[in-house]
Amino acid sequence: MIFETHAHYDDESFNDDREALIRSLPEKGIGRIINVGASIETTKTTLELAAKYDYIYAAVGVHPSDISGLNEETFTWLKEQASLPKTVAIGEIGLDYYWDKEPEVQNAQRYWFRRQLELARETNLPVIIHSRDAAADTMEVMKAVHAEEIPGVIHCYSYSREMAQEFIKMGYYIGVGGVVTFKNAKKLKETVEAIPLERILLETDCPYMAPEPHRGTRNDSSNIPFVIAKIAELKGITAEEVERVTEENAGRLFTKVS
Repeated sequence: MIFETHAHYDDESFNDDREALIRSLPEKGIGRIINVGASIETTKTTLELAAKYDYIYAAVGVHPSDISGLNEETFTWLKEQASLPKTVAIGEIGLDYYWDKEPEVQNAQRYWFRRQLELARETNLPVIIHSRDAAADTMEVMKAVHAEEIPGVIHCYSYSREMAQEFIKMGYYIGVGGVVTFKNAKKLKETVEAIPLERILLETDCPYMAPEPHRGTRNDSSNIPFVIAKIAELKGITAEEVERVTEENAGRLFTKVS
């Protein structure tokens, strides 16, 4: 079965058909799903989904673009949610300099990234890291808190294969989704070719990042076979092997998933 490691089924784009879509996924080969919080509010809706569906698990955390919602009070609340039985990761957390260019905003992002990494260590949970246009600072913060001691994944990976090797040396997995099917995704394809299959996790980031041939439409976990097929093609192996090994990888990282 496919292990979907990064979804946002609480997104409003699923409001009209969420129940039917989620219930249809097991028959389409999707075995487990991690729904990922990106703010205090979406962490709450993520936890609601995990409570409702046996095969959905929660990651709790605040995305770098949503850190305005973080303070000591909300951070304490976040810490409390980390102990819930179906909370399996801290995420998504990290740095995103694509939209946020102001030094004071970037400083705040680094501060809350560090705090949430430390929360993961304290709660013995893996991290789901979002990093965009911030490779060097992401690595700097991770090294400062000895993130090699905190298991995790660099989700929706977008940097070079050389940088991927650096993350892998720290024990991290590389999250691969629909972008790998895009014609212009040269760097990601090179990365997938270069790194061990044992370090790759499957994800959608749905409703975003739908793979070819559905690029530009609302994404969901049933599109993961297109990602599997591209990884298999790049590595010269079978789709079955990609599905099996990536499921094992996810099980090793997200140890609270039953």
